[in-house]
Amino acid sequence: MADPVLIDDPDDDRIADFVRLKDPDLRRQRASSHGAAGRSFIAEGAKVIRSLLASRYPVRALLLTPLRWEGLRAALGEVKAPVYVASQEIVNQVSGFPLHRGALASADRLPLDSLDEVCVGARLVVATEGVNDHENLGALFRSAAAFGVDAVLLDPTSCDPLYRRCVRVSMGHVLHVPFTRLPAGATGIAALQALGFEVLALTPAADAIDVGTLTRGERPRAVLLGAEGPGLSAAALGQADLRVRIPMVDGVDSLNVTTAGAIVMHELSRL
Repeated sequence: MADPVLIDDPDDDRIADFVRLKDPDLRRQRASSHGAAGRSFIAEGAKVIRSLLASRYPVRALLLTPLRWEGLRAALGEVKAPVYVASQEIVNQVSGFPLHRGALASADRLPLDSLDEVCVGARLVVATEGVNDHENLGALFRSAAAFGVDAVLLDPTSCDPLYRRCVRVSMGHVLHVPFTRLPAGATGIAALQALGFEVLALTPAADAIDVGTLTRGERPRAVLLGAEGPGLSAAALGQADLRVRIPMVDGVDSLNVTTAGAIVMHELSRL
Protein backbone atom coordinates (compact mmCIF):
# COMPACT_ATOMS: atom_id res chain seq x y z
CA MET A 1 0.00 0.00 0.00
CA ALA A 2 1.25 3.47 -0.88
CA ASP A 3 1.39 6.21 1.72
CA PRO A 4 -1.98 7.87 2.41
CA VAL A 5 -2.78 11.07 0.56
CA LEU A 6 -3.83 14.04 2.69
CA ILE A 7 -6.93 15.86 1.45
CA ASP A 8 -7.64 19.43 2.52
CA ASP A 9 -10.14 20.43 -0.18
CA PRO A 10 -13.64 18.89 -0.21
CA ASP A 11 -13.81 19.60 -3.97
CA ASP A 12 -10.73 17.51 -4.77
CA ASP A 13 -11.62 15.41 -7.83
CA ARG A 14 -9.76 12.38 -6.47
CA ILE A 15 -12.49 11.79 -3.88
CA ALA A 16 -15.41 12.14 -6.29
CA ASP A 17 -16.72 8.65 -5.37
CA PHE A 18 -17.66 9.96 -1.92
CA VAL A 19 -19.41 13.21 -2.81
CA ARG A 20 -22.98 13.86 -1.56
CA LEU A 21 -23.81 10.25 -0.76
CA LYS A 22 -27.41 11.05 0.17
CA ASP A 23 -28.17 12.92 -3.06
CA PRO A 24 -30.62 10.68 -4.98
CA ASP A 25 -30.08 12.46 -8.31
CA LEU A 26 -26.32 12.06 -8.08
CA ARG A 27 -26.76 8.42 -7.05
CA ARG A 28 -28.91 7.73 -10.12
CA GLN A 29 -26.37 9.51 -12.32
CA ARG A 30 -23.57 7.34 -10.97
CA ALA A 31 -25.71 4.23 -11.35
CA SER A 32 -26.27 4.85 -15.05
CA SER A 33 -22.80 6.06 -15.98
CA HIS A 34 -20.89 2.79 -16.30
CA GLY A 35 -23.48 0.03 -16.54
CA ALA A 36 -24.60 -2.37 -13.84
CA ALA A 37 -21.27 -4.17 -13.50
CA GLY A 38 -19.00 -1.13 -13.74
CA ARG A 39 -20.53 1.31 -11.30
CA SER A 40 -19.24 1.63 -7.79
CA PHE A 41 -20.80 1.24 -4.37
CA ILE A 42 -19.92 2.52 -0.90
CA ALA A 43 -18.94 0.69 2.28
CA GLU A 44 -19.28 2.77 5.44
CA GLY A 45 -17.58 2.18 8.80
CA ALA A 46 -14.42 0.33 9.80
CA LYS A 47 -16.11 -3.02 10.42
CA VAL A 48 -17.87 -3.01 7.06
CA ILE A 49 -14.67 -1.96 5.31
CA ARG A 50 -12.86 -4.91 6.88
CA SER A 51 -15.60 -7.13 5.47
CA LEU A 52 -15.15 -5.50 2.06
CA LEU A 53 -11.41 -6.18 2.17
CA ALA A 54 -12.15 -9.87 2.75
CA SER A 55 -14.63 -10.01 -0.15
CA ARG A 56 -14.16 -10.46 -3.89
CA TYR A 57 -15.15 -6.86 -4.71
CA PRO A 58 -12.27 -4.68 -6.03
CA VAL A 59 -11.66 -1.64 -3.81
CA ARG A 60 -11.43 1.64 -5.72
CA ALA A 61 -10.51 4.14 -2.99
CA LEU A 62 -10.83 4.89 0.71
CA LEU A 63 -11.56 8.13 2.55
CA LEU A 64 -10.68 8.06 6.24
CA THR A 65 -10.28 10.41 9.15
CA PRO A 66 -6.85 10.24 10.85
CA LEU A 67 -8.32 8.19 13.70
CA ARG A 68 -9.84 5.58 11.35
CA TRP A 69 -6.66 5.48 9.29
CA GLU A 70 -4.73 4.47 12.39
CA GLY A 71 -7.29 1.79 13.22
CA LEU A 72 -7.34 0.34 9.69
CA ARG A 73 -3.67 0.78 8.77
CA ALA A 74 -2.70 -2.85 9.41
CA ALA A 75 -5.73 -4.24 7.54
CA LEU A 76 -4.91 -2.09 4.48
CA GLY A 77 -1.42 -3.50 4.04
CA GLU A 78 -2.17 -5.31 0.75
CA VAL A 79 -4.64 -2.81 -0.66
CA LYS A 80 -3.58 -1.29 -3.99
CA ALA A 81 -6.30 1.38 -4.04
CA PRO A 82 -5.47 4.95 -2.97
CA VAL A 83 -6.14 5.87 0.65
CA TYR A 84 -7.19 9.46 1.26
CA VAL A 85 -7.05 10.94 4.76
CA ALA A 86 -8.97 14.07 5.70
CA SER A 87 -10.26 15.80 8.80
CA GLN A 88 -13.69 14.93 10.17
CA GLU A 89 -14.93 18.30 8.93
CA ILE A 90 -13.73 17.65 5.38
CA VAL A 91 -15.19 14.12 5.38
CA ASN A 92 -18.55 15.51 6.53
CA GLN A 93 -18.52 18.16 3.81
CA VAL A 94 -17.69 15.63 1.12
CA SER A 95 -20.24 12.99 2.14
CA GLY A 96 -22.97 15.56 2.82
CA PHE A 97 -23.83 14.40 6.34
CA PRO A 98 -22.11 13.95 9.74
CA LEU A 99 -20.16 10.76 9.11
CA HIS A 100 -19.46 9.75 12.70
CA ARG A 101 -17.92 6.45 11.60
CA GLY A 102 -15.20 8.40 9.81
CA ALA A 103 -14.49 5.72 7.22
CA LEU A 104 -15.66 5.25 3.64
CA ALA A 105 -14.54 2.92 0.87
CA SER A 106 -15.72 2.69 -2.71
CA ALA A 107 -15.61 -0.57 -4.63
CA ASP A 108 -16.51 -1.82 -8.08
CA ARG A 109 -19.57 -3.95 -8.63
CA LEU A 110 -19.23 -7.30 -10.30
CA PRO A 111 -21.46 -8.84 -12.97
CA LEU A 112 -24.34 -10.76 -11.42
CA ASP A 113 -24.13 -14.52 -11.58
CA SER A 114 -27.02 -16.32 -13.23
CA LEU A 115 -29.78 -17.89 -11.18
CA ASP A 116 -28.46 -21.34 -12.09
CA GLU A 117 -24.95 -20.44 -10.93
CA VAL A 118 -26.09 -18.99 -7.61
CA CYS A 119 -28.34 -21.94 -6.84
CA VAL A 120 -25.88 -24.76 -7.61
CA GLY A 121 -25.80 -27.02 -4.54
CA ALA A 122 -28.08 -24.72 -2.54
CA ARG A 123 -30.41 -26.24 0.04
CA LEU A 124 -32.03 -23.06 1.37
CA VAL A 125 -32.47 -19.72 -0.40
CA VAL A 126 -34.51 -16.61 0.31
CA ALA A 127 -36.39 -14.81 -2.46
CA THR A 128 -37.85 -11.32 -2.09
CA GLU A 129 -40.80 -9.65 -3.78
CA GLY A 130 -40.98 -5.87 -3.56
CA VAL A 131 -38.68 -5.48 -0.54
CA ASN A 132 -37.76 -1.89 -1.28
CA ASP A 133 -36.51 -0.66 2.10
CA HIS A 134 -32.70 -0.73 2.22
CA GLU A 135 -32.53 -1.28 5.97
CA ASN A 136 -34.95 -4.20 5.81
CA LEU A 137 -32.99 -5.78 2.98
CA GLY A 138 -29.71 -5.28 4.81
CA ALA A 139 -31.11 -6.94 7.92
CA LEU A 140 -32.35 -9.88 5.83
CA PHE A 141 -28.84 -10.39 4.45
CA ARG A 142 -27.43 -10.32 7.98
CA SER A 143 -29.90 -13.02 9.04
CA ALA A 144 -29.18 -15.02 5.89
CA ALA A 145 -25.50 -15.07 6.82
CA ALA A 146 -26.27 -15.98 10.44
CA PHE A 147 -28.45 -18.96 9.54
CA GLY A 148 -26.43 -20.36 6.66
CA VAL A 149 -28.79 -19.40 3.83
CA ASP A 150 -27.11 -20.21 0.53
CA ALA A 151 -28.32 -17.25 -1.51
CA VAL A 152 -30.69 -14.28 -1.61
CA LEU A 153 -32.71 -13.82 -4.80
CA LEU A 154 -34.20 -10.41 -5.51
CA ASP A 155 -37.10 -9.69 -7.82
CA PRO A 156 -36.86 -6.57 -10.05
CA THR A 157 -38.95 -4.50 -7.59
CA SER A 158 -36.66 -5.18 -4.61
CA CYS A 159 -34.08 -2.51 -3.85
CA ASP A 160 -30.34 -2.40 -4.51
CA PRO A 161 -28.48 -4.70 -2.09
CA LEU A 162 -25.25 -2.72 -2.59
CA TYR A 163 -26.71 0.64 -1.64
CA ARG A 164 -24.66 2.19 1.19
CA ARG A 165 -27.33 1.84 3.89
CA CYS A 166 -28.08 -1.76 2.95
CA VAL A 167 -24.39 -2.70 3.06
CA ARG A 168 -24.02 -1.00 6.45
CA VAL A 169 -27.10 -2.59 8.06
CA SER A 170 -26.04 -6.00 6.81
CA MET A 171 -22.72 -5.44 8.65
CA GLY A 172 -21.01 -6.23 5.36
CA HIS A 173 -22.60 -9.67 5.01
CA VAL A 174 -24.22 -8.65 1.73
CA LEU A 175 -20.68 -8.74 0.32
CA HIS A 176 -20.38 -12.45 1.11
CA VAL A 177 -23.87 -13.98 0.77
CA PRO A 178 -24.41 -14.83 -2.92
CA PHE A 179 -27.25 -12.93 -4.57
CA THR A 180 -28.75 -12.31 -7.97
CA ARG A 181 -31.95 -11.06 -9.58
CA LEU A 182 -34.99 -13.23 -10.24
CA PRO A 183 -37.22 -12.72 -13.25
CA ALA A 184 -40.37 -10.82 -12.33
CA GLY A 185 -43.46 -12.40 -10.82
CA ALA A 186 -44.61 -15.85 -11.83
CA THR A 187 -41.63 -16.33 -14.16
CA GLY A 188 -39.21 -16.05 -11.24
CA ILE A 189 -41.11 -18.53 -9.07
CA ALA A 190 -41.42 -20.94 -11.99
CA ALA A 191 -37.66 -20.67 -12.55
CA LEU A 192 -37.05 -21.72 -8.94
CA GLN A 193 -39.46 -24.61 -9.25
CA ALA A 194 -37.78 -25.69 -12.48
CA LEU A 195 -34.49 -25.86 -10.55
CA GLY A 196 -36.13 -28.28 -8.12
CA PHE A 197 -36.92 -25.91 -5.25
CA GLU A 198 -39.97 -26.29 -3.08
CA VAL A 199 -41.22 -22.70 -2.85
CA LEU A 200 -42.61 -21.61 0.54
CA ALA A 201 -44.58 -18.36 0.65
CA LEU A 202 -44.62 -16.62 4.03
CA THR A 203 -48.02 -15.23 5.01
CA PRO A 204 -49.89 -14.44 8.23
CA ALA A 205 -53.01 -16.21 6.89
CA ALA A 206 -54.58 -18.46 9.53
CA ASP A 207 -54.98 -21.39 7.12
CA ALA A 208 -51.28 -21.49 6.21
CA ILE A 209 -49.00 -24.21 7.61
CA ASP A 210 -47.16 -23.52 10.86
CA VAL A 211 -43.51 -23.22 9.78
CA GLY A 212 -42.47 -24.96 13.00
CA THR A 213 -44.24 -28.16 11.94
CA LEU A 214 -42.27 -28.61 8.73
CA THR A 215 -39.93 -31.58 8.55
CA ARG A 216 -36.79 -32.11 6.54
CA GLY A 217 -37.63 -32.30 2.85
CA GLU A 218 -35.95 -34.07 -0.01
CA ARG A 219 -36.05 -30.96 -2.18
CA PRO A 220 -34.17 -27.72 -1.54
CA ARG A 221 -36.38 -24.89 -0.31
CA ALA A 222 -36.90 -21.28 -1.34
CA VAL A 223 -38.64 -18.91 1.09
CA LEU A 224 -40.62 -16.06 -0.47
CA LEU A 225 -40.74 -12.82 1.54
CA GLY A 226 -42.91 -9.86 0.59
CA ALA A 227 -42.68 -6.14 1.18
CA GLU A 228 -43.36 -4.49 4.50
CA GLY A 229 -47.11 -3.80 4.66
CA PRO A 230 -48.63 -5.48 1.60
CA GLY A 231 -46.72 -8.75 1.92
CA LEU A 232 -46.62 -11.15 -1.00
CA SER A 233 -48.84 -10.68 -4.01
CA ALA A 234 -51.81 -12.95 -4.56
CA ALA A 235 -50.06 -14.36 -7.62
CA ALA A 236 -46.97 -15.33 -5.60
CA LEU A 237 -49.08 -16.89 -2.87
CA GLY A 238 -51.04 -18.84 -5.42
CA GLN A 239 -48.05 -20.17 -7.31
CA ALA A 240 -45.99 -21.24 -4.28
CA ASP A 241 -45.87 -24.93 -3.38
CA LEU A 242 -46.76 -24.20 0.26
CA ARG A 243 -48.00 -21.21 2.23
CA VAL A 244 -46.40 -21.05 5.67
CA ARG A 245 -46.98 -18.85 8.71
CA ILE A 246 -45.41 -17.97 12.04
CA PRO A 247 -47.93 -18.61 14.83
CA MET A 248 -48.69 -15.50 16.89
CA VAL A 249 -51.03 -14.61 19.75
CA ASP A 250 -54.44 -13.14 18.98
CA GLY A 251 -54.41 -9.44 18.26
CA VAL A 252 -51.03 -9.42 16.46
CA ASP A 253 -51.50 -9.78 12.73
CA SER A 254 -47.95 -9.64 11.41
CA LEU A 255 -44.23 -9.08 12.04
CA ASN A 256 -41.68 -6.82 10.44
CA VAL A 257 -40.32 -8.61 7.37
CA THR A 258 -36.82 -8.74 8.86
CA THR A 259 -38.06 -10.39 12.08
CA ALA A 260 -40.32 -12.79 10.23
CA GLY A 261 -37.57 -13.66 7.78
CA ALA A 262 -35.09 -14.35 10.59
CA ILE A 263 -37.52 -16.68 12.37
CA VAL A 264 -38.25 -18.67 9.23
CA MET A 265 -34.58 -18.89 8.27
CA HIS A 266 -33.79 -20.19 11.74
CA GLU A 267 -36.58 -22.77 11.65
CA LEU A 268 -35.64 -24.09 8.22
CA SER A 269 -31.89 -24.03 8.79
CA ARG A 270 -32.37 -26.48 11.69
CA LEU A 271 -33.80 -28.97 9.19
